[in-house]
Amino acid sequence: MKNPIPAQYAFTFTLYLLGSCLLALALVPAFLILFGLWEALAPESTLTRAVVVAVSLGSGYFIFGLTLAAETVILRYLLGLKLSEGEFVFFSAQGFKWAFVNAMMLIVNLTFMDFMRLTPLLPMYYRLMGAKIGKRVQINTKGLADVSMIEIGDDTVLGGDAVVLGHLAEGGKLKLRKTRIGCNVTVGLGSVVMPGCQIGDGAMIAARSVLLKGTLVPPRALFAGMPAKEIPRSS
Repeated sequence: MKNPIPAQYAFTFTLYLLGSCLLALALVPAFLILFGLWEALAPESTLTRAVVVAVSLGSGYFIFGLTLAAETVILRYLLGLKLSEGEFVFFSAQGFKWAFVNAMMLIVNLTFMDFMRLTPLLPMYYRLMGAKIGKRVQINTKGLADVSMIEIGDDTVLGGDAVVLGHLAEGGKLKLRKTRIGCNVTVGLGSVVMPGCQIGDGAMIAARSVLLKGTLVPPRALFAGMPAKEIPRSS
């Protein structure tokens, strides 16, 4: 494509339209509850109505968030937005899929995902969006991207604001690579795991460490630093 700028604008505004539609639809159940209670309590005092409406607004926000997350899952399945490993030009079917899925998840990320952290809801949501996540996994981060490229084993912990990626933008190409994290792994607070990394069972990635693309972490190893390198475990 000789001049991708018009296509970029068109795609950007398409994503804006998608976002506005998803947000509007997710708000419908909350507003139905709010307006229904307001009408039902018409004979009551202003104070009573205000208290009930305030409570309904609070609960309505959580209904909105869960509805929004469900919408993105449903849309992903309806449109068949499953990503595959490989190298692609950005203006390709796979490139558009990648941008579309990440844009949908970004809406959930910015509006509600903080309330899903460290609950069973977040691993469930990531699974439904394409990630392979084992049992009893604790996720305290919104920083998983390209989730179809991410595999996490049983009993692993992802610390606060850790970032796990499945894509790179290099040489004008979108490169999607599987990132695999084994069982009983700890990825420390604020760490970054780049695409193509493979972390063995029982390994530990220290806080604020950066695993460069394609790093292989042996089982039970301790990696730390920027870039992260293996260091001896203290006895």
